[in-house]
Amino acid sequence: MHHSAPQRPPLGQILISEGILSEDQLRIALLEQMKQNQPIGKLLVSLGFVTEATLRQALSESLGKQSIDLSHAVVDPLALKMVPRELAKRYHLLPLDYDQRRQRLTLAIADVNEIIGLDRVRALLDEGAEIETLLAGESEIDRAIDQYYGHELSIDGILHEIETGEIDWKSISSGDDQYSQPVVRLIDSILTDAVKREVSDIHFEPESGFLRIRYRIDGILRQIRALHKSYWPAMTVRIKVLSGMNIAETRAPQDGHIGLSVSGRAVDFRVASQPTIHGENIVLRILDRQKGIVPLEQLGLAEEHLHQLKLMIARPEGIILVTGPTGSGKTTTLYSVLNHINAEGIHIMTLEDPVEYPMALVRQTSVVENAKLDFANGIRSMMRQDPDVILVGEVRDAETAEMAFRAAMTGHQVFTTLHTNSAIGAIPRLLDIGVLPDIMAGNIIGIVAQRLIRRLCEHCKSPYHAESHELRLLGPLAEGRRPVLFSPIGCERCDFQGYRGRSAIMEVLRIDAGFDDLIARRATTHEIRSRALTQGFGTLAEDGLRRVLDGATSLEELARVVDLTDRM
Repeated sequence: MHHSAPQRPPLGQILISEGILSEDQLRIALLEQMKQNQPIGKLLVSLGFVTEATLRQALSESLGKQSIDLSHAVVDPLALKMVPRELAKRYHLLPLDYDQRRQRLTLAIADVNEIIGLDRVRALLDEGAEIETLLAGESEIDRAIDQYYGHELSIDGILHEIETGEIDWKSISSGDDQYSQPVVRLIDSILTDAVKREVSDIHFEPESGFLRIRYRIDGILRQIRALHKSYWPAMTVRIKVLSGMNIAETRAPQDGHIGLSVSGRAVDFRVASQPTIHGENIVLRILDRQKGIVPLEQLGLAEEHLHQLKLMIARPEGIILVTGPTGSGKTTTLYSVLNHINAEGIHIMTLEDPVEYPMALVRQTSVVENAKLDFANGIRSMMRQDPDVILVGEVRDAETAEMAFRAAMTGHQVFTTLHTNSAIGAIPRLLDIGVLPDIMAGNIIGIVAQRLIRRLCEHCKSPYHAESHELRLLGPLAEGRRPVLFSPIGCERCDFQGYRGRSAIMEVLRIDAGFDDLIARRATTHEIRSRALTQGFGTLAEDGLRRVLDGATSLEELARVVDLTDRM
């Protein structure tokens, strides 16, 4: 039964009226649609004209719906349990995901106006739970219902099934969706589970007698499962098929890539295998594009740092360096900055290894070792492309550094990353690489050093008065009073970790003429540091201690990330 809905303007017209899309772009997308026969919204995103987020807002205004491609989707077992198969079959709807925190059930549905079916589902949910719907084709939904229902999808259930049954190797390696194969479902449910728990990496680690599975959550590895080692060969094959690796090759390292739709959103997995004495070790890096680009204002920076950063961005030419170890959020910060300045009036180009977060209007190039392109050549060819802003993934050697500085000297703004421990340490590091001091002077806009610290769980952190040794650490920040600090406890909401989520702490060093003189005459790090401190430069430790006093994190967490020994 269809209710005749009031006629709504087509999506393209809505986007044009909101100034998000130009007539030309719509024309291109419509041409493309004649070739590919896909929903216009999806084409606009793949052409890079709009981002998924913008599209979602516009769609909710035009229709209240976005669509999903079920062939690349993985389904949450929890959601399936909530809706009986008969109901799903009858009204052509498929439960995709249940978010316990927000109490939100996501459904794929063939017809938005299926009021009766939606009401029947709503009746099954708790008070206050909401339903979000995504559009999908009727035949796709019916196929998916047959595929998922009637199969065990919880990790424990699948393991039980594997223990009691035989593994059919042929169907695992043939790559067709054999949902009758428990191993296929096992890998799917581990991936879904990891994305829901906001994991950044999944480690599959074979030991002599068993397979260990660990998740990296908020920067810390935690063992989630230990499985019998006899499952691992079949699991390896499945992961390799998904990520496009060679399943016959087990003695050489390989890498691959999986793109899936998990809980209704696109997630990319970078996969790397490494042969070890007990078999292949496989690590999946999860790149959740939606989390990738955070508005500058939402990075949680101190007012002063945000102000300094904006002043740095305002300088039209020179290099801005972001430093810190791997996984300290450098890329996220750089992308927030690029996103902040991204506009039609400027041309931004990036050179990355590999491109992590696709961004509209930005020309992004992946540097892959085997191609004819390394960082230095890449910058050389980019400078012929009339860019205003260049982002270079990282400066590792003299040649790249030299090219980056040359780009800065010829009037470009260059963003890049460097592996050093502190902002001031970036200057001797560049000298080590082989950058001449007179080239450095006058061409560095500023240096940011950052780390990620875990935030205390708001629900269970517990207050206490600072002890004497802690007051020593806090130094002048404590001002002779006994401040209240917090320690982690652990509850349901934070998975008994005491922490949930992370935020960045920073030190920001703006380089002005005075610093340029010091750099040009190869001043010692000590001289540079004392000059910085007279200008009110705050170190990483100080920014971290400010967060401790704010109750955002604990002293022990800060000490794990930042060296506090020189304050003791």
